[in-house]
Amino acid sequence: MKAKEYDSDRFDRMRRIDWLDIEGFHKARCLVVGAGALGNEVVKCMLLAGFGDITLVDMDEIVTSNLSRCVFFRECDSGRKKAEVVAERAHDLYSGSKITPIVSKIQEVEDWDFDVVLGCLDNITARLHVNSHARYHRIPYIDGATDGFRGKVQVVLENGPCLECGMNGSHMRVMDERFSCTGGGSIFIPKLASEITTTSIIAAVQVREAMKILSGRTELCIRNVMYYDGRSGATTDLEIPEESGCPNHFTEESK
Repeated sequence: MKAKEYDSDRFDRMRRIDWLDIEGFHKARCLVVGAGALGNEVVKCMLLAGFGDITLVDMDEIVTSNLSRCVFFRECDSGRKKAEVVAERAHDLYSGSKITPIVSKIQEVEDWDFDVVLGCLDNITARLHVNSHARYHRIPYIDGATDGFRGKVQVVLENGPCLECGMNGSHMRVMDERFSCTGGGSIFIPKLASEITTTSIIAAVQVREAMKILSGRTELCIRNVMYYDGRSGATTDLEIPEESGCPNHFTEESK
């Protein structure tokens, strides 16, 4: 081997983690729901890690306030569809990946033939929809959320608690509220705080968990809910029990 010949391999440094399945990342069919701040960072990390087949769903348009935390957006993109712009710019970051943009609500998507789903959503109704469909189709679901300097990640596997298991009455009261840049939906309320450092951390954790899943190392995954506090830099693991009455938990016979 010639000196520094290994530098010609794009993923050489990742291959030095011997259990990572780089080829598996390239072959896996991945669904990312949401192309806002969190979705931008998730797709960025996936491309750099060699994910080869990403379907990206988002119905919203780009506005100027997106530019402080969305790596794929430019000032000239105002009014364009988020999913389409991310797909267009992704080729510059990793030409070996195919991103299929779908401009619609996730509730309108019928194809659930995926190996892993990453949720980057801003409202409870859509997140519960993704959770229930992923659970029904036995697809691992990695849910992320941020609010200012705080964030959380939950990994929903075939066995164990799902997103709805951790919901309470206050969540259900705001199910129809949609925290959207464009203000669409049934109720318009003030935007949530957001900044790029927390968004980057939560997105990186989500993609890291997807890498574990696709490498066959689910025993290493977050088993409960990981909360991150950017003010102190601390993470907390909150246990979520599997709710016996949850409608998303069913036997094969009831499917």
